[in-house]
Amino acid sequence: MGRTANYSNESCSVAAALSVVGDPWTLLILRDAFLGVRRFDDWQARLGVARNVLAARLKTLVEQGVLETRPYSQHPPRKDYLLTAKGRDLRPVILALKAWGDRHVYGEGAGPLQILHSCGAELTPKMVCADCGEPIRGRDLTSRRRPALTVGEALASLGRRQD
Repeated sequence: MGRTANYSNESCSVAAALSVVGDPWTLLILRDAFLGVRRFDDWQARLGVARNVLAARLKTLVEQGVLETRPYSQHPPRKDYLLTAKGRDLRPVILALKAWGDRHVYGEGAGPLQILHSCGAELTPKMVCADCGEPIRGRDLTSRRRPALTVGEALASLGRRQD
């Protein structure tokens, strides 16, 4: 979905994710979806994005299974856009981007939006190993390659398209 990027020949999960959500408008649409926005006109008013661009991004997110639509009016025909389970799995990504922007763009404690946990504290995302519960630090990580499809092949096998 990137503006001009074509990741179809890459064999990389980051490139695969970018092919779906790598467009800046898409990330802002998702941010607002997590904040409860569900309607086209609400996104258009909040973001100021051109209607054709918004329509294209929403269409792609539905085609990719990140959002689903539900009609809320027959006359005129209107629909809500709701996060699917696949879309909700992007919550840590959006929260991590927000935390990064708060820290490195606005400065600690100066970000424009606070997100509070149910305990009442301001949320600070933290990555931990799902197996042992220890915080993830760069020096603790290693990587190894395994055979994989290219992004184009993976999307094709799922019946999804790549722009």
